Amino acid sequence: MNPQKRRAIFERLRAANPEPRSELEFRTPFELLVAVVLSAQATDKGVNKATARLFPVANTPAAFAKLGVDGLVPYISSIGLYNTKAKNLIALSRILLDEHGGDVPRDRASLEKLPGVGRKTANVVMNVAFGEPTIAVDTHIFRVANRTRLAPGKDPAAVERQLLKFTPKEFRHNAHHWLILHGRYVCIARVPKCPQCVIADLCEYKAKTRALPAPAKRSVLPRGKASAGAKA
Repeated sequence: MNPQKRRAIFERLRAANPEPRSELEFRTPFELLVAVVLSAQATDKGVNKATARLFPVANTPAAFAKLGVDGLVPYISSIGLYNTKAKNLIALSRILLDEHGGDVPRDRASLEKLPGVGRKTANVVMNVAFGEPTIAVDTHIFRVANRTRLAPGKDPAAVERQLLKFTPKEFRHNAHHWLILHGRYVCIARVPKCPQCVIADLCEYKAKTRALPAPAKRSVLPRGKASAGAKA
């Protein structure tokens, strides 16, 4: 893919969504850090439901440390791997208090030393909370980058390097959001919505979807009739 086509892709994504935002709900860098840690192998919707109950009770490292693992678990038990995530969140809260004055660090090295925080999480926090032009590569971005040939790579680290190398500077800050949202809602895994895609003619994916499947028809029972097996 040449530079002109890459630029055109980002120009169209920007035109379609000039001010993209994370779908995680947060108000502070610490709330964002907590939400991203919780989002591993979980949906943003599920995380938002949990944090809507959690953050009014505890939304600072001090409050989390006071809550402890046993106090945190009931708020996040609807999320996968909640026991491990609870332990990591309490441990990282104590590190933030002991080593960073209760603040979320802005640099990658310090972030990646926190329990439960890998490169992807660090990139999200740096980009969303602090405006750094990083690009966190999750499963959606990995798929979009490889399908379109925007930044092909055999693993997330390789795709990240390619994206940082080839994405024009003016688009780097928002590239993460544009690509993740595109992968989440348009360039989906099983049947990509190519007929609805704003970059379909620029994309180099050879197996484009030519027509979207018709929505499944719902059977409607006559009023007053119960389906077989339904309780009376």
